[in-house]
Amino acid sequence: MVHWTPEEKQLITALWSEVDVLEVGAASLGKLLVVYPWTQRFFAHFGNLSGPSAIYANPLVRAHGKKVLSAFGEAIKNMDSIKETFSKLSELHYEKLHVDPENFRLLGNVLIIVLAGHHGE
Repeated sequence: MVHWTPEEKQLITALWSEVDVLEVGAASLGKLLVVYPWTQRFFAHFGNLSGPSAIYANPLVRAHGKKVLSAFGEAIKNMDSIKETFSKLSELHYEKLHVDPENFRLLGNVLIIVLAGHHGE
């Protein structure tokens, strides 16, 4: 089980309240697809992913990035039961879509970089 102190929860919630879910989600998923091009195989149905400009301009990448970050927002609302919050998404991505869990670590790393670029001081 994950445990955060009240101070950590407050910091996480405060930072998240400043996140533009559409922009950060699109930038994070876009960077994942550009920097780690093998992840594109899960998004072949998104159409043109031929290069960075096509990826960043792709409306399906933007929409899915928003969807991903919206799921993070739900997790933040439910920090005391975060594992349960992510369990259905985990089941979908692992068992049905066969996404390598390493891709989520990569996405997390990209998300940290994007958030630092948007909110770092």
